[in-house]
Amino acid sequence: MREAEFVTVAGLVAAVAQGESGALWRLEAADRQLDANLVRHLPGTGGAAYVEDEVDVMLVVVGGGGTLTSDGSTSRLAPGFIGLLPRGTPRALLAGPEGLLVLTVHHRRRGMSIGRTVPAAAPEPCPLHRVCGRCHRHAIEADARYCSGCGTALTDHPRGR
Repeated sequence: MREAEFVTVAGLVAAVAQGESGALWRLEAADRQLDANLVRHLPGTGGAAYVEDEVDVMLVVVGGGGTLTSDGSTSRLAPGFIGLLPRGTPRALLAGPEGLLVLTVHHRRRGMSIGRTVPAAAPEPCPLHRVCGRCHRHAIEADARYCSGCGTALTDHPRGR
């Protein structure tokens, strides 16, 4: 059975150097269903819009301030602000002069996997692989209609593979 995880925001912030940014804390249990991160943005950082395509994200401001631009509207961020950012929605965070401390919570992302991708459509056969049925010479030109060696008409279907 998994154990509960408890931390305090004040304890996490106190344990990190003042100039550091990024994730101060995250859920670590391997069998969890949620991902949660406490993230510090330094004053004036952020601003570049991005889109999260995979998961909806709950954003809770726990310290500092700034702005959130999402889907064309801008919201002022202050402690106590809670927002749901649906997947596929463009968003941009910009930390204010005192920085920004946010808790993000979302469904756990799928793990990375190594595998082959499936092509959208089967590739067209290469016409350069036409082979003369008489002398077995390979056609050189993509649009060849006759064998360059013996002059035999080439068929539409490659032979000799």
